[in-house]
Amino acid sequence: MTSPLELAYRGAHLDPASRSHLEELTASWSLLADLCFSDLLLYAPLERLAAEPSGREQRLIVVGQVRPTTSQTLFEIDLVGEVIAGAELPLVVEALHTGAIAVGEQRYEPGEGHLRLECIPVRCSGKVVGVMTRVWNPSVGRRRGTLERVYLDLFERFSVMVADGIFPFTDDELPGEHLPRVGDGVIVTDERGRVTFSSPNAVSALHRVGIRSATIGSTLQGVGLDTTVVEDSFASRLPVVEEIEGRSEVVLLLRSIPLVNRDEPTGALVLLQDVTDLRHRDRLLLSKDATIREVHHRVKNNLQTISSLLRLQARRIEAPAGRTALAEAERRIRSIAVVHEILSRDASDQVPFDEIVQALVRMARETSVGPYDVTVSVEGELGEIPAESATPMSVVIAELLQNAIEHGFPEPAEGVAQAGASGVAPPRVELVFGHDAKHYEVVVRDNGVGLPSSFDIDETRSLGLSIVRDLVRTQLSGTITMESDPRTADGGTTVRLEIPAHRSV
Repeated sequence: MTSPLELAYRGAHLDPASRSHLEELTASWSLLADLCFSDLLLYAPLERLAAEPSGREQRLIVVGQVRPTTSQTLFEIDLVGEVIAGAELPLVVEALHTGAIAVGEQRYEPGEGHLRLECIPVRCSGKVVGVMTRVWNPSVGRRRGTLERVYLDLFERFSVMVADGIFPFTDDELPGEHLPRVGDGVIVTDERGRVTFSSPNAVSALHRVGIRSATIGSTLQGVGLDTTVVEDSFASRLPVVEEIEGRSEVVLLLRSIPLVNRDEPTGALVLLQDVTDLRHRDRLLLSKDATIREVHHRVKNNLQTISSLLRLQARRIEAPAGRTALAEAERRIRSIAVVHEILSRDASDQVPFDEIVQALVRMARETSVGPYDVTVSVEGELGEIPAESATPMSVVIAELLQNAIEHGFPEPAEGVAQAGASGVAPPRVELVFGHDAKHYEVVVRDNGVGLPSSFDIDETRSLGLSIVRDLVRTQLSGTITMESDPRTADGGTTVRLEIPAHRSV
């Protein structure tokens, strides 16, 4: 289903560069809404702008809306996608045509009274492509104090930057969800990096790193913060993010946004946040992740040790059946160890199974004791699969490969043409993988002797195939079919597995 925002942009008369600029603005403008304690709406023209405001009726479409976290909102509904006649928003049309900030009153709905509007033209590459409108009710909101006056002044400085095409910044990385916001703490500096204002939350954050002296009039370095974040933002004319660790292992995250006028920095807005608890949780998660990887590494080593012991034991057994049984057990353990080796590198919930497949193919070739040199090919991929499915899937594929190589191509009877001889297709096993959002599909196909006519996988007495059948049906919640088609030129056996991508527990 197409979102209202996408529909709004489709309806707006915007070229790709203009749309990209407006999208970058809406990715950054929660900062502006918090600074002005007001709702912000972003309008774009629905048709090409007429040469004169008095020309053909201009229609506007809302392509963005943001509510402040520092004050109450005036709009309980989402207005994105609304089409409004220009006659109902003359201040917006004025800003769109003149390219100048327009301020005035507007009556929105009966009973709402007169709302104040500040319409800021959004300029991109020298042309006005939209209008950012601040909407507020003077009779409702916060009482004016020093903090409110400073924040509103910052908003006006950003408004000029928006109208000049400076904000949002070109080549700036879009703010992440964990970057500090206005409510976390604000420091304002002048063009020389000296602090002119610190919000109460900023003062509290500085106290936690041991800074109790007055910050006004000093630089951040002057009060004891080991950072050049303001100077770096002045030099690059771009926001700069830096993380510093103070005393008592307190960690502060700083984001310095340069305030630019005529391409010259006139000051900086520094947002700061105490992220000590967040970083502590990150370290705990890293430690837990490392522990899990170490567990997988040790399990892999233990399985390899068991595998080696079984190999040694097999060499001491004279009975062929006993040696074969131990060899098969050793191979199954090795296939499980492959999974733990992958998880020891990245103990995530998803496993890159294609790496495991390559290891299983190599293992099948190395341990093959059949009379032929069988070619094994792999086509397609499964991508990443859930970690809990990786072990049973590995054992299943290892068993099917080994079964195809050893039993699909037995020693030929006297007088029977040998596989690979002149006129006889060379022996091969094909692994074919596929997947969609709901299923994984695995096909193991060989051109060997095929299955007996009476074969039934539910009645099989083969230990390997019994293991495969039970793992597919119980641990993987999938289906398995095995069939031979003597009518095909190559004959052979085809095993098909269908595994749900999301198993029900």
